[in-house]
Amino acid sequence: MTHEEQNRSDFILECGVDECGIGSAIAEVYAASCILDPRRPIKGLADSKKLTPVQRERLSKEIKDCALDFCIATGSLEEIERLNILYASHLAMIRSIEGLKIPPDLVLIDGNKLPKGLTIPARAIVKGDATVKSISAASILAKVARDEAMLKYHDLYPQYGFDGHKGYLTPPHFAALKKFGPCPVHRKGYAPIRALIQAGEIREQRALRSA
Repeated sequence: MTHEEQNRSDFILECGVDECGIGSAIAEVYAASCILDPRRPIKGLADSKKLTPVQRERLSKEIKDCALDFCIATGSLEEIERLNILYASHLAMIRSIEGLKIPPDLVLIDGNKLPKGLTIPARAIVKGDATVKSISAASILAKVARDEAMLKYHDLYPQYGFDGHKGYLTPPHFAALKKFGPCPVHRKGYAPIRALIQAGEIREQRALRSA
């Protein structure tokens, strides 16, 4: 009997799925899928937003070491602008599920909507990132991966402070946006940015890439 067959004979392979970055004003949206191993429990799993960066980093490493399988995927900035943020986030979710090496028996997705096109039984669970361990694990993986990407964007465009607010439109970010205009990774279709462009308060491509 293979390892996967042994797994299936012991328990249902449940995959938790969550996204990160829907409300951000920049860059791609992230999603993660995770199948935890009940024989290797992980203490401290919770909604990633309730954890400190240090806790998230530690748990992300432990999840990757202990989980039966996981996959992190993205919906691109181009897809966000062309389709919309919800559809792009659903594409990221589907890609993360399809990227698993072990096909799950059941998919549990945080929120109240399921991506279209899923071929595996699935349920949407409101606030699942706080109540379902596999979804909590997925939320942590997605958050840590996206935060790492935000630090790279900060190196390219330090004037916006992406290392602090991670792309969310905080007052300092909004002030920098009005001063420098949007950079190539800003979501031009994001309502507050689109309003500034339409009002003529910022030009669509004014910020220069930092050397």
